Amino acid sequence: MSSNDPGQLVSVSSQVDFIEDQSDSYQQRYVFSYTITIENNSDKTLQLISRSWLITDADGQKASVEGDGVVGQQPILHSGQRYRYTSGSVIKTPIGAMEGFYTMRDLDGNQYRVNIPCFSLAVPNIVN
Repeated sequence: MSSNDPGQLVSVSSQVDFIEDQSDSYQQRYVFSYTITIENNSDKTLQLISRSWLITDADGQKASVEGDGVVGQQPILHSGQRYRYTSGSVIKTPIGAMEGFYTMRDLDGNQYRVNIPCFSLAVPNIVN
């Protein structure tokens, strides 16, 4: 597997939302949704095969999540296409972070590791 995406032309961006009505600070339960956009800026057709996440809360507790595809799908992205999905995470502190990578494959069977930039999980207005 290549350590980089094809030409480093796959971009990954995130948007995070705190889900207040599902969270409970007394129970140490903070629920977040995140929307990920993956854009294939390469000249190759790529399929997202698997994901690997590292989720860290403010106490330094780490959880790994690995599996096939995302939200039950292994999307194929042609050159210039975007794929967007929304998922969620629950942590025990009001602040945390997520990072990871996707494994993608081109039509020739070559596999690539596409890094997911670290993003914060934070209750709004918790940090000035």
